[in-house]
Amino acid sequence: MPYRFDAPIWQTPPPGSWHFLTVPEEMADEIDRRTTGVQGGFGSVKVEVTIGASTWLTSIFPSKQVASYILPLKKAVRTAEGCAAGDVVAVGLVLVGLETRA
Repeated sequence: MPYRFDAPIWQTPPPGSWHFLTVPEEMADEIDRRTTGVQGGFGSVKVEVTIGASTWLTSIFPSKQVASYILPLKKAVRTAEGCAAGDVVAVGLVLVGLETRA
């Protein structure tokens, strides 16, 4: 079941300056219910993400600070899609390995 949402790109402070998207809370709650018992380390969930013409495999991670899952957005994708911190992007997200779970 694909999830679709729009989200702003946000950036952690230097020196790391990682870029992330936040999964909407209602979607995060559903993802958490669907993946209970099969989550990876730190509660991670394997996903396939599409932004624009870029599709890649990664994981989302629970964050207590934002009360949702966060999605790391690597530099190669930001460069390929011409987006940066503060931009709102359309995201397609599919849970990997859970096609038969309801």
